[in-house]
Amino acid sequence: MAGAMLGNSGLARQLQVAALGSPLDSEAADDPITGERHKDRPEFDPTALELAPAFKLTRFADLKGRGCRVPPALVESVLGGLSNENTKPRGEGEVGKIGVGMDCTITPIRLGGLSMICTTDMFYPVVEDPYMMGRIACSSILSDLYAMGVQEVDNMLMFLGVSSKMTEKERDKVIPLVMEGFKDTAMEAGTKISGGQTVLNPWLMIGGVATSICSQEEYIIPDTAVVGDVLVLTKPLGTGVAMNCYQWLGSERWSRIKLVIGEDEARKGYKRALDTMARTNRSSAILMHKYNAHGATDISGLGLLGHAQALAKNQQNEVSFVIHNLPVIAKMAGVAKACGNMFSLLQGQASETSGGLLICLPREQAAAYCKDIERMEGYQSWIIGIVEKGSRTARIIDKPRVIEVPSKEKEDELW
Repeated sequence: MAGAMLGNSGLARQLQVAALGSPLDSEAADDPITGERHKDRPEFDPTALELAPAFKLTRFADLKGRGCRVPPALVESVLGGLSNENTKPRGEGEVGKIGVGMDCTITPIRLGGLSMICTTDMFYPVVEDPYMMGRIACSSILSDLYAMGVQEVDNMLMFLGVSSKMTEKERDKVIPLVMEGFKDTAMEAGTKISGGQTVLNPWLMIGGVATSICSQEEYIIPDTAVVGDVLVLTKPLGTGVAMNCYQWLGSERWSRIKLVIGEDEARKGYKRALDTMARTNRSSAILMHKYNAHGATDISGLGLLGHAQALAKNQQNEVSFVIHNLPVIAKMAGVAKACGNMFSLLQGQASETSGGLLICLPREQAAAYCKDIERMEGYQSWIIGIVEKGSRTARIIDKPRVIEVPSKEKEDELW
């Protein structure tokens, strides 16, 4: 049975203890880690774990990127029977409602003035390093809360589907690393993992739930964009292209792109994608309050345009989003063009993993926001578009400006 439960088994407890302590102890969320542990780790080498040199984590799932996604229209039609409430104008003291397709649920709780902000997500492996896959999954789950301006996450659950195609040795070496990466990111975010579920499954999966209990001042309903706002993006696009490019090294598909990118450039692009996917959007959420953001969403499987359209649809005012600039990991725009319609990166349809926040900010605040986040994190953000009067839609202009990130290569630096 594909979903055979491991949650109460000796195997599940063994894996949990190896990666997290017992039981699922993520240590002190009261004292979050400020550094990023992954930057000090050596590059993943399966032979160091006594695994075959050809070991690939991504072979334990047959789909990735857009291929994993059920079409949004189908999701909306199926979920319509559960809830079809879009955001509505709020009277004083009322809690806004979030429509299907946005990042989180908002549930008023019995204690006056508080709401539970909650999200869930799951992933197939998209990178070869198990530890980094755990980090990326956790970072992406947290991003849904950060897109609501939530700064403190009270609790996380972890879901793990252990591939039944793994040998016992692969499972015992790899799964604790996935869980460790998830745990480290949760700790850095100042939260803890209190439980979860572990099952056997044909494909490897990792996911979870993130929850925060907030007063109304602690989160931002993503529905108050006004004409004249600008759109800010906090991470570059092209993670999906970079991951595919790296995985094609030495394969027949490499011949399709070798004229636009070298092998060393592909490896560096992959490292850049790993770095940006493993980085949380917590600083972005904190600054949303300081600079009076009118709403945000995180960029993931639907691509930039898909998520922009969902955010635009959710607005109270009759506005539309127009995107002029596309910050892209260096060389990945050229790779996408060489691949024809495979990625549709410049059309905003390329699937991203653990992408940045797309934020509606007052025009006069946006430049200061970008400077502040670079000061806090050392990473750039970009003004990529405007909010104009319209019918709650989003579009990318015919010939957007592509911003290569970084703009100049530095031999000994990633960015």
